[in-house]
Amino acid sequence: MSASTMPAQTTADIAHAYRQERAKRAKRSAVLKHIFLILTSLVMIYPLIWMFAASLKPDNQIFGDLGLWPSEFQWENYSEGWNALPVSFTTFFWNSTVVTVLSVLGNVISCSFAAYAFARLEFSGKTIWFALMMMTLMIPYHVVLIPQYILFLNLGWVDSYLPLIVPKFLAGDAFFIFLMIQFFRQLPRELDEAAMIDGCSPFKIYWAIIMPLSLPAMATAAIFSFIWTWEDFLGPLVYLNDMKDYTVPLALRSFISTDGVSQYGPMFAMSILSILPILLFFIIFQRLIIRGIAMSGLK
Repeated sequence: MSASTMPAQTTADIAHAYRQERAKRAKRSAVLKHIFLILTSLVMIYPLIWMFAASLKPDNQIFGDLGLWPSEFQWENYSEGWNALPVSFTTFFWNSTVVTVLSVLGNVISCSFAAYAFARLEFSGKTIWFALMMMTLMIPYHVVLIPQYILFLNLGWVDSYLPLIVPKFLAGDAFFIFLMIQFFRQLPRELDEAAMIDGCSPFKIYWAIIMPLSLPAMATAAIFSFIWTWEDFLGPLVYLNDMKDYTVPLALRSFISTDGVSQYGPMFAMSILSILPILLFFIIFQRLIIRGIAMSGLK
């Protein structure tokens, strides 16, 4: 081997060793990252694991035994919990389904209309109305709770689902409006101009062009609306008085008795069943959530 070739070979060996060492460091870093994420995930899902274990324990062992594994499996907690209250949980799940489905439809339809107006149309006072709409994001729900209750009481809507559903059809959720506005603004304006040349009205443009292209954003709004409405406790607590009209969160609260006699096993069993729709809904549509948020520009 000539002397002229030795430096080149030495450099190649050094570069190869450096690449191997960098690959080892990257592999170690990836392993440590995955270990950290797994441990963090276990910490986050531990309450769900504990609740599932508690749903299979007798009442006297739920808070007295710190272990997760039940000494005896009480599968009857699920059947007892389903019929433990004067009204069956079939009714409660149906009530929650009705309220949630109508609320999701109302939010998606009304908020998309409002977002389309702010993002694609020109009208007087647009900037002021948009600023006022964004300001409502900073108003806590509890601030407007009493005025809304007085309004619905005067309308005769208390003890019905109308206060829970009708506001959803009036574009009252600024978060979903803003989410869709950010998405609509990314769509090319040339689509609107071409449609207007063809004689389309603003509503026709929305229906035939904007809405089909905005399914990720609308799906994201629908998913969040589904989750928030299904688990809402305060709204039904304020407006619903008759147990046969209760939603699932209110029914779960009925297991806790003020006289100290509470059915914790059946309550946790029904709690597990109550989160299954949310869990399944999220798992099925999680790609749309990520895509909708990413394409809307929210960070």
